[in-house]
Amino acid sequence: MKIAHVITRLIIGGAQENTVLTCAGLRDGGHDVTLIAGPETGPEGSLWPQADASCTHTIKLDSMRRSVKPLLDYKCAGELAAIFRREKFDIIHTHSSKAGIVARYAAHKAGGAKVVHTIHGMSFNRTQSKLTQRVFAYLERRAARWTDAIISVADAMTEQSVNANIAPRERFTTIRSGIETTLFEPNAQTRAEVRKRWGMANEAVVVGTVARLFENKGYEHILKAMPAIVRMCPHVRFVWIGDGAHRGQYEAELARLGLSDRVVFTGLVSPDEVARLMNGMDILVHASMWEGLPRVLVQASLMKVPCVSFDNDGAPEAIDNGVSGWLVPLGDCTKLGERVAHLCNDAELRASMGEGARAHCVERFDVQKMVDDIANLYEKLVASPAR
Repeated sequence: MKIAHVITRLIIGGAQENTVLTCAGLRDGGHDVTLIAGPETGPEGSLWPQADASCTHTIKLDSMRRSVKPLLDYKCAGELAAIFRREKFDIIHTHSSKAGIVARYAAHKAGGAKVVHTIHGMSFNRTQSKLTQRVFAYLERRAARWTDAIISVADAMTEQSVNANIAPRERFTTIRSGIETTLFEPNAQTRAEVRKRWGMANEAVVVGTVARLFENKGYEHILKAMPAIVRMCPHVRFVWIGDGAHRGQYEAELARLGLSDRVVFTGLVSPDEVARLMNGMDILVHASMWEGLPRVLVQASLMKVPCVSFDNDGAPEAIDNGVSGWLVPLGDCTKLGERVAHLCNDAELRASMGEGARAHCVERFDVQKMVDDIANLYEKLVASPAR
C-alpha cells in the first residue's frame, strides 16, 4: 500500500514516537510510507532524524504549524490536498489535533484515499476553557465525517469521543500505543552505572518522572506532594527526565521548599536513552492532568519499575491497580504522596509490583502488535467500498 502519515510537529513526545515507530514498521513490512509534518521543534528535542531514517519519504511542510493561524492553515490544507492528489495514496493517516483537522479536510477535498485518524489524546480536555473545548469538539465532529476509521490508543479515548458525539462507536478501533519492548530490559550493571552518575547512595530510593517540564505535565502536583514524601521517607531522591519552558519555575519552587538537593535534572535525553536511565529508578510517579495512553507508564513497567499515577484517561489501561502499581484520584496530591512514600518504605512490595508491571505490559504494548493491527485495518479499508 501507498500510505501517508501526517502529524503537526515531530518533537520528542509520545504521539510522535508512536507515529515514527508505526511508519518504520509499515515500511519494513513492504509498504511505501510518506511522513508529512511541520518544521517546528522545541526544547523537547526533534524526531526528524528518526523520521528520515524510518520512512520511505518525508516532507517538511512549512505551513503546518501548531498554533491556530487561519490564513496559514488554509494554505496548509491546499498544499496537503495538492500532495494527496499528486501522490494518490491508498491510505491517509492523520495524528494530533491540528494536523488531524487540517489534513482530513485536505483529504476530503482531494478524494480517492481512505482516511484514518489516531486519537493520541483528546484535542479538547479538562485543562482547557469551556469555549476552547466546544470549538475543538465541533471541529472534531466535522473532521470525523471525512474519516473512514478512528484509532484510539486507549479505550478511554473511544469512550470520551462517543460521549461527545464525535462519531458512532463502530467507527472506532482501539490499537494501543506500541513500545519497542526489546529496548526496555532491566540490567543490574546499567543500574549501578546510572545511579553512580546521578550520585545516588546505595540506600537511596529513586523516584523518577519522565515528562516535558511544562504545565499540566504533573510537576506542580509532584512538588506539592514532595515535602510529605521526604518526611515519610528521608532516603528518597528524585530524578526528572526531560526539559521544557518551565524548568526555571520548578527550580525556583524546589529552592523555596528547601528540596533542591533532592532532585537531579537530566535535561533533554533521546528516546533511546530513556530506557537506560529507567534502570536507575525504583518508582515512577506520573501526575499529568490529561493523557491518551501514557507511554511512560508502559516503559517503566517493562523495566519492572512500579508506577504511581493519577487515575485519568488511559492510565488505568497501563497500570493494574494494586498489582503493578497504584492509581490515585485525579489531583489528589495527598494520596499521591502517601502511595509513593509507601512504596519507598517497602522494598518487597516494589519488587513484587515490578514483576507484575512487566507481566501486565510486555505483550499487550509490543510495537509489532501495534503495526500489525494498523496494517490489518488498512487492508480492510482498502478492500471496502467507499463510505
